[in-house]
Amino acid sequence: MSNREMTELMQMDDAANFGMVRLNQFEWSRIDGQAVLALETNAWYGSDYDKAWFKAEGEVTGGDYVGRTELLWDHVLTRWFNLQTGVRQDFGEGSSRSWLALGWQGLAPYWIEIEAAAYVGDAGRTALRFAAEYDWLLTQRLILQPEIDLDLYGEDDAENRIGSGVAKTEVALRLRYELRRELAPYAGVVWSRRHGDTADFERAAGGASDNLYFTLGLRAWF
Repeated sequence: MSNREMTELMQMDDAANFGMVRLNQFEWSRIDGQAVLALETNAWYGSDYDKAWFKAEGEVTGGDYVGRTELLWDHVLTRWFNLQTGVRQDFGEGSSRSWLALGWQGLAPYWIEIEAAAYVGDAGRTALRFAAEYDWLLTQRLILQPEIDLDLYGEDDAENRIGSGVAKTEVALRLRYELRRELAPYAGVVWSRRHGDTADFERAAGGASDNLYFTLGLRAWF
């Protein structure tokens, strides 16, 4: 049987393009007496080996948005990890920042999802980001997800209240129930802490350097 006939019979064309849009987090919290709406989403389209990725993450507090978006090219490196490169744009109270991005994303041993990236911005700015999460299946529908995020910067950016070194650590534990695989409401607890000069900038602006809060949200994909 020829390769073409096998592809048609099994409907398994490795060269076919496909895509997904995933809303990882769409959640409401109350932090320092203010309602906060947080969003983390991504979308991709392409083949098994090369894809275009879009990522967005941010928060809306009192009508002000702080967040980032990324447009990346994704290429398979190994069975479990992909190389990602592209651009990132930050938005916040100060000037928006543009970055070139280079990182990798994939599945580590014990089914831990890992994402790590390095960034180079205008005026020689540098940054690193690391994130890891794990899905612990309590039942086939009830899933507990621990997650950790870490942000580092090469120099101070007082306009955007960012200090050099480790800027922010966030640890979260979310419990979701999958009504169906594509739709899952969840509740969770999040602890975030700013470090060093970032914490000083935040306190000077009247904020807290660390927060512990509960959150309610929705996870969906299609």
